[in-house]
Amino acid sequence: MQTIAEELHLSGIPEENIIFLNLDKRGYRSIKTPEALDTLIAAKSSGAGVKYLFIDEVQNVAGFEEVINGFREEEEYSIFITGSASCLLGGELGTKLTGRYLEFELFTLSFAEYLEMKAFLGKTAEPDLTREFDSYISEGGFPKALEYEGSDKESYIRGIITEIFQKDIRSRAKIRNVPSFETAQRYIISNFGVTMSLTGILQDLKKNGCPVRRETLKRYLAILEEAKIIHPCARFDLKSRKSIAGEQKYYLADLGFYFAMNTDKRINYGPALENIVYVYARSKGYNVSIGRIGKLECDFIMSRGNADYAYAQVAMTIMNDIRTEESL
Repeated sequence: MQTIAEELHLSGIPEENIIFLNLDKRGYRSIKTPEALDTLIAAKSSGAGVKYLFIDEVQNVAGFEEVINGFREEEEYSIFITGSASCLLGGELGTKLTGRYLEFELFTLSFAEYLEMKAFLGKTAEPDLTREFDSYISEGGFPKALEYEGSDKESYIRGIITEIFQKDIRSRAKIRNVPSFETAQRYIISNFGVTMSLTGILQDLKKNGCPVRRETLKRYLAILEEAKIIHPCARFDLKSRKSIAGEQKYYLADLGFYFAMNTDKRINYGPALENIVYVYARSKGYNVSIGRIGKLECDFIMSRGNADYAYAQVAMTIMNDIRTEESL
């Protein structure tokens, strides 16, 4: 949002017409009610003509939606808001904001962006990009994580998971059995990229001493998805042109989640590369599913719009296959 605000200013929008409020910032921490937010915005709205209102961490104000709706009705404001996933759980935001709005889902850094961020922070990338890519896989793509080194980086990523649970899940989803939820969360994160079904997950959790009801597990998975920790990727039968019920894979919003929560730091390139391709395709606006014809599988079917389809097969290398063909 700061970038957008700077671009508006450079394009000729007067500074007094750009209102930027970071509700996590010292001085705004007391803004907790709709009335206080309304008063603050009105006090800063001194410019004539269209005003550009930016509010960061808008979820800090309970009932912020009525304030946003009220200023939108005046038709003198172009409004940008950001917030944690907590205000998006269960599709709440769409039911409380009236009229038209655009929602943008942010993803963590791609590998190219990761390299650019390192350069921006004045950090030198490995000359061997293969080694740098391994670091990207194991450390993930959270921009702030690049400011830390070693164990501090893992602590930061574990802190993100804790914060998501405390702010975005526990306070709103009202989970009663916290140990059961955390066990299910660890299981899903540890088995990303593996084909799963509800029945299979239930059986594995029961074997590990954590029996849960089917409806409870479905709720846990929905919560993890809405909190942007995992992304489900359903299977699609290419012959019948129908989704295959009950079979799907779960990919992580960021691979750093896996490596921060597991002591085994070895990279399993198969699911790791799939995860990277999946998140990258989603960040480019594609709908992604897994294709299957009989027992054969295509890693991803990607669609965007009515006619923009692509098929992707993910592999670490195809050199062995090429050499075999040449020898034949």
